[in-house]
Amino acid sequence: MPKFKYAGFTQDGKKVESEIDASDVSEAKKLLRRQRIRVTKVTPPSIFESDLGQWMVDAGLSKPFGRVELTRFTRQLAILINAGVPIMECLDILHKQETNATLRNSVKAIQVQVEEGKSLNEALSSQKGFEKLYCSLVKAGEAAGILDGILNKLAEFLEKQEKLKKQVKSALTYPVIVVFVGIIVVFGLMVFVVPQFVGMLKESNQEIPWVTQTVIDVSEFFQHYTLLLIAGLVAGSLLFLNYIKTVKGKHQWDRFTMQAPLFGALVIKGNLGSFTRTLATMLSAGVPIIDALQICIETLDNTQIAKDLAKVRQAVVEGKSITQPLSRIKYFPPLVTQMMKVGESTGNLDNMLIKVADVFEGEIEELVQNLTKMIEPLILVVLGGIIGFVLIAMYLPIFMSAGGAE
Repeated sequence: MPKFKYAGFTQDGKKVESEIDASDVSEAKKLLRRQRIRVTKVTPPSIFESDLGQWMVDAGLSKPFGRVELTRFTRQLAILINAGVPIMECLDILHKQETNATLRNSVKAIQVQVEEGKSLNEALSSQKGFEKLYCSLVKAGEAAGILDGILNKLAEFLEKQEKLKKQVKSALTYPVIVVFVGIIVVFGLMVFVVPQFVGMLKESNQEIPWVTQTVIDVSEFFQHYTLLLIAGLVAGSLLFLNYIKTVKGKHQWDRFTMQAPLFGALVIKGNLGSFTRTLATMLSAGVPIIDALQICIETLDNTQIAKDLAKVRQAVVEGKSITQPLSRIKYFPPLVTQMMKVGESTGNLDNMLIKVADVFEGEIEELVQNLTKMIEPLILVVLGGIIGFVLIAMYLPIFMSAGGAE
């Protein structure tokens, strides 16, 4: 928030001049009245004193804060609360040291709402970036008086999710770069190299093999319709992205990704790992299993898996054990179901779910490594084959001409 300079008098009649964070002059005066300061003058910041990051937040141009910033904030808040620092002072410290403008703005808003008498959970719920899972766990921590412990669990949960996401991203970065470079090379061959050979072949007046003619036709298509092709790809991508944002399109896309040959297992295990980790975190915080299941379902990205797990929740509502309906889901591993059954029978379901989540995350890591090993050589072979085919097709008439001359 912008810093407003002010001058005024305290209750004791002492003159005071300082700065205060507020969204506008009216809010600055309101905050100062709460501090029992009689304001004589409030000066808004000049354009040279304004915070560019804050200006972008106010204009709606800044990006929301991510998991990394949220994890850091959660961990620091847990440390301060554990050290016995009052919640208002914690929020004030974190607001002043936060470098992300969007999160800094949110922390200030949370601080104001808590000062007005709202609970931390209610204040967090009003801000973007704090998911229902996060707020529900904070609520449970406040009710049980173990907020610092819950925040530490949340930080660990967020760190594991971010670590998994980074593993998948890093595994796919190299193949994506190779594909991108390969597409540029093939495009360059078709648009700049092949036409040079075409001119040579026309001058020689020799018969062109069908392989060479095919490459020439593709080259001419790229030369004449490249802009149209790019426009079509962009339009098609936009239509596809808009379609999968609809309820029907999202459901169909989620079902397709689950059945995809190479990535289906990664999608399923990723969602189930997230589900078990989230459920374990909520149960260990004392959240009732029915409420915990509902929140877990809402946080899942795959609508088909969420739909299947909603049936599990309904069965639990009807009085059945959680493992009984889970065993009917085809893609849910039987070994995992048995582990959860043992945990449920011993009253240690939350700890068993943590072990299950660890199993899923280990399998995901192995899947990512195997996919990388499979995809990289496959991409190189395909791209090398395309480039080799183009070059052979262009040199074939020259070889045929040389053989005929002999």
